[in-house]
Amino acid sequence: STILTDGGSWNQALHDGVVESTFDVVSDADTTDGEIETSTSNEALRAPLQGGLELTLYTKTGMGDGQQANNPWLQELPDPITRASWDNYITVSMADAAEMGLENFNVSNGALDGSYVNVIMGDVTVANVPVLIQPGQAKGSVGLALGYGRTTSVQAEMQTGVNAYRLYNNFSSIQNVVLEKVEGIHKFACVQLQNTMMGRDIIRDTTLEIFNTKDVNDWNPAVTVSKDHQKILASSPDADLWEAFDHSVGIHFNLSIDLNTCTGCAACVIACNSENNVPVVGKNEVRRSRDMHWIRIDRYYSSEGSFADDTEKKDNISGLGSSLSNYAELESASANPQVAFQPLMCQHCNHAPCETVCPVAATSHGRQGQNQMVYNRCVGTRYCANNCPYKVRRFNWFLYAKNDEFDYNMNNDLGRMVLNPDVVVRSRGVMEKCSMCIQMTQKTILDAKRDGREVKTGEFKTACSAACETGAIKFGDVNNHENEIFELKKDNRMYYLLESVGTKPNVFYHTIVRNTNEA
Repeated sequence: STILTDGGSWNQALHDGVVESTFDVVSDADTTDGEIETSTSNEALRAPLQGGLELTLYTKTGMGDGQQANNPWLQELPDPITRASWDNYITVSMADAAEMGLENFNVSNGALDGSYVNVIMGDVTVANVPVLIQPGQAKGSVGLALGYGRTTSVQAEMQTGVNAYRLYNNFSSIQNVVLEKVEGIHKFACVQLQNTMMGRDIIRDTTLEIFNTKDVNDWNPAVTVSKDHQKILASSPDADLWEAFDHSVGIHFNLSIDLNTCTGCAACVIACNSENNVPVVGKNEVRRSRDMHWIRIDRYYSSEGSFADDTEKKDNISGLGSSLSNYAELESASANPQVAFQPLMCQHCNHAPCETVCPVAATSHGRQGQNQMVYNRCVGTRYCANNCPYKVRRFNWFLYAKNDEFDYNMNNDLGRMVLNPDVVVRSRGVMEKCSMCIQMTQKTILDAKRDGREVKTGEFKTACSAACETGAIKFGDVNNHENEIFELKKDNRMYYLLESVGTKPNVFYHTIVRNTNEA
């Protein structure tokens, strides 16, 4: 504005990259008691905190600053790191938790419980804040999410958590606080209770140096299985229990997930909820492991124990007896762990174990590669969920739509207007899972047929692939050699999850390559 009023040139300012200010510098003596003393505040922020703990106020990926507190999708969206939903909580380091006697523990049904603390900052006390112990957090630091604890203009079911804005002072998100342990046990709604991979080959990763200098079999080895006391490749036809189907004719869909670019933002989870009418079940049902998300993002920490270059240890730990003591070092995350995210949905296996156990053929395989559900056939035996090695099937324990017990988005006129008319709303006693957005792929095919043309390269999309900002999720027809998915399947970082089981998935992953060179 000063450029225009003083007769300056906007183009000149862009050219110079700097604007000379015409305002006088305000000294400390010019500030009044009612104004913010900027210099003093800056010095206070630069000074080290004296005593207590350093509190960082932050906003969660889903809830943000709390403006969307009435959105049940965001309330039930698990935090990418803690994997907890329907709450905010104070995160503390493992060392501080041990010193203060704070703990998290699992109850009989596997749900996570934890301690309470009062957070004290001067004259301000936020009472009964749940504690979640966070691996990798620096000693002397704690974190608390903003956006929770609202009581005005928020539906009763959404009034969760504590109001952390009371601790926001002097326009700073960093404060000096004291924690005071209080009586009580908090019940978390945490969707993932396994923090590490226990040394298993679920997420593959390597370093940039090894990736550039070693053979692919050193960092992404081919999976082998045993047959007649001989090791053969798991991808070999000799390892199959069923005859292979000819997938080279027509359309065959594949999904690629690059773990190197996935940030765990969960945009794909919300997109899937919206596209496929996934119900919200509430905190109590999440604690019972009854969450309904068709796609989940597993988060894993590295642990101190490892099977790297120790095959004898790996063989011993797979048995029973005294070797079970070795699990302790694999269960706990390391003090400064590496973190990896893995989106997981139905793998749409060509040899799907769920299909072989369904007594009423409610789940079957389509010619385009999708594992399909026929809801009006399903009688709810849940054999399929029990036989799925990826644990991605979801069972409707209740009728979630038009049910006062689940007063969320499917129980009011406005929320039902958001439902996708191309996807059925499932009823009680029915199994559901990722459909690879068959309604979207069929619409693409029918639109091309109506226009009298072929489907364009890259035209096929799913909700998750369309929403992924980093391009970690790619979808397409693998039989079309012009599609990106065809090239991704030939990448030397590609691998299948649990390939030794022999399910032949249509979803594949790419190995993480970490740059550990700090120079």
